[in-house]
Amino acid sequence: MLKTLSRAVSSAVRISTTSSTRVLHPLRTSALCSPNSGTVRPFTRSLWMMSDAGASSGYRPKLFRSKGPSPVSRGCVSLHTEGDKAFGDFLSDEMKEEKKLQKSKTLPQMSGGWALEQNGTEAKLIRTLSGEKVTVTFNVNNSVPPNFEEEAEQAQGQKSTESEPDIVSTPNFVVEVTKPAAKHSLVFDCHYPEDEVSHGEGEEESDIFSIREVSFQPEGDGEWKETAYTLNTDSLDWALYDHLMDFLADRGVDNTFADELIELSTAMEHHEYIKFLEDLSGFVKCN
Repeated sequence: MLKTLSRAVSSAVRISTTSSTRVLHPLRTSALCSPNSGTVRPFTRSLWMMSDAGASSGYRPKLFRSKGPSPVSRGCVSLHTEGDKAFGDFLSDEMKEEKKLQKSKTLPQMSGGWALEQNGTEAKLIRTLSGEKVTVTFNVNNSVPPNFEEEAEQAQGQKSTESEPDIVSTPNFVVEVTKPAAKHSLVFDCHYPEDEVSHGEGEEESDIFSIREVSFQPEGDGEWKETAYTLNTDSLDWALYDHLMDFLADRGVDNTFADELIELSTAMEHHEYIKFLEDLSGFVKCN
């Protein structure tokens, strides 16, 4: 009788142990991998709450891409406040006003046979002349100089009765001259001095752009090699400087080119600004 009872107890223990082992293994695999399982939600929720732990610990978590579809990727689920609504309404009005000021949706053409290549805010003007290749590169970012007179009037509480000045883009630009037999390109770093952009009536016409630096650089290299000797024009002999300016003028980079470049850059900058307002409006309104 006692032996029978002992065998029964031993069998019950073996069954209990085997059953608990078989229950745990499926939970480690199918329950965590199933998209319908409740264990997925705490992980997704912890992704949104990482900022609290990160702020206290100083750890900044990296963003990651999920291989499968995200449960929050359907539709636009985000915070919407009264401030967001007011912001969106303001952006709509701002876009309407800017589009009214837009002279043309197409960019102005450069004279002299320059071909335009645009990549976002960066543009290249390319011209070939008697085997030489001349490339002018510029970027419209940070190309609109601040209006210090308007800021001073606002600080003093004054408002000018005259119309507001037009926004003009005067970007720095780099001229790269490449000869077929040369190993390096002659590169000019140019800019528009603030006191030379516009001239009044009766004033003597001078160059509206200046050469800041000159250097030999590898052809087509996107970055300026700091190890190459760079000639700064601040303390340069004026005779040499005039020859450098004449060298550019003979290749089509003169005052006429500089004026047309301002018109092109201004149109590009305004186009990119309107596009930014549209993207910002869609982001705020979550379109």
